[in-house]
Amino acid sequence: MITEPTGGGLAGALREWRTRRRVSQLELATRAGTTQRHVSFIESGRSVPGRSMIIRLAESLEVPIRERNELLLQAGFAPVYPQTSLDAPELEPVRTALERILHGHLPYPAVVVDRHGDLVSANAAFDALTAGVAPHLLVPPVSVPRVLLHPRGLAPRIANLDEWAWHVIDRVHAESVRNPDDRLRGLAAELAGLAPPRRRDSPQHLGFAVPLRLRPPDPADTRELTLITTLTHFGTAVDVTVAELRLEAFLPADRETSAMLTELLDR
Repeated sequence: MITEPTGGGLAGALREWRTRRRVSQLELATRAGTTQRHVSFIESGRSVPGRSMIIRLAESLEVPIRERNELLLQAGFAPVYPQTSLDAPELEPVRTALERILHGHLPYPAVVVDRHGDLVSANAAFDALTAGVAPHLLVPPVSVPRVLLHPRGLAPRIANLDEWAWHVIDRVHAESVRNPDDRLRGLAAELAGLAPPRRRDSPQHLGFAVPLRLRPPDPADTRELTLITTLTHFGTAVDVTVAELRLEAFLPADRETSAMLTELLDR
């Protein structure tokens, strides 16, 4: 189908996603199994692709499935990816799997969060670790990044706050750039206002290797937990809700921390 050129709608959105992912028209065409000419025509608005082509292009650009639905709507197609409430009966297997993972991670803390970092579920070890956090920070929706960096959250107990806070902020900011979202941008700005100035000297750790050095909830306990974190997501999810879930696990970086986490859980 040939249409009048346009700079917005599907054409503009697809071009923005390709630019954001730093992919050339030729590379996108190769990934999606089409021609550079066809991609060029779509991005200029001279051609409107079919539903299957839109999905192939979106998959090739790793567009989140929530935004894939938006691309389909912009082209006049109905969304194909459902967004089911996590409480719905259809997602009982997902809920069961997540709870088993959280429980199986004990005595180490772990949480499940949504696309904005809001808490969906947590295990008992995370509850023990966050003892003493101001009650208003734990009123749903609970923002895990905010709990970590707020002065009435865990921030006063983080020994390397000047380093680790920016590790968290940079991750939130990077996600807001990769998959634009106003709430994520606002959260990144809020957290930056809570954090100490960014260190300018060379850090001992880089990127995801930055450990969390956390003092226990008991002020009289002068020991220090050293934790590293991992992020896991459903790689083949076709439901928006499931695709946006993230499991963040806190792992001990040494034997002493492992023993302390077991002790905290047993209290």
